[in-house]
Formats: sequence, structure tokens, C-alpha cells
Amino acid sequence: MVSLTLLSTALMGLLVVATFVAVAQIGGKRTAPGAGSTSRYDAIVGTLSDIAQKPVVWAVAFIAIAVGIGATALLAVGNFGLPEGFSGSFLTLAYVAVGLLVTGFVFLGAYFSTRGRGLGNAHGVAAGTFASGLVFLVLIAAELLVGFLG
Repeated sequence: MVSLTLLSTALMGLLVVATFVAVAQIGGKRTAPGAGSTSRYDAIVGTLSDIAQKPVVWAVAFIAIAVGIGATALLAVGNFGLPEGFSGSFLTLAYVAVGLLVTGFVFLGAYFSTRGRGLGNAHGVAAGTFASGLVFLVLIAAELLVGFLG
């Protein structure tokens, strides 16, 4: 239990340091709106936006995710000559992947509903983070009440 707490503390410390470094780099490079021509950031965002708006990309991503989770679950329950310790790990990996997908959908749903109501990006990120935090809070409460993870 102590090692899990230390690992959690170390990961949260790294997250805080990475956040401060990212904010410092963004603040140092920021210019006034409309002060220059098309920046590298705008070009990358435009290219990614064009790619994300194609239905083929969404279809291929869905198929890849579905096949990946299905293969992981099949490896977990099938008899493929793997050591017994790996089957539990594969099943946990499948659970984590599905949980991250559900949390991602909750975040994006809150984000886009907030943006659709005319609020800014920061409001959308705040709503998505709050909704994702509620998902994790429900997960922690269920673990404390039922104890299904360990």
C-alpha cells in the first residue's frame, strides 16, 4: 500500500511539473491576436481539423479500437499458451481501455455541449474536466462500497 501511495505521489508531482513547464513555454511564445501571419500552431490545428472531419478516419479508428479491445479480451479468456498471470493483465487492460473510452466520451460530451451553448474553450475544458472528475469520483465511491477492483 505504501509503494502505491509513493507511486501516486510521484506521478502527481510529475504532472504538476509538466503543467508548469507547459504553461511557461506557452506564456513565453504567446503573441497578441492577429499580430502575425499564419503560425505553425494554426497550420497544425488546421491540418488535424481537416483529418478529423473525414468520416473514413472515424470509421478506421472505431474499427481499430474495437478490434484492439476484442483481441485483448480474447487473449484474456482464451487458451493461447500464455502464462496465467498475463490473462488477468490482459483483462485489466481491456477494462482500462473501455473505462478511458467512456471517460473520454463524457469529457467530449460536456466540452461540446458547453461550446454549443456559446461559451469559450476554457469553459468547455472546465465542464469536461468536472464531468470526468465526477466519473472518477463515482468509480472511487463504488470501489469503497463494493470493492470490485482488488
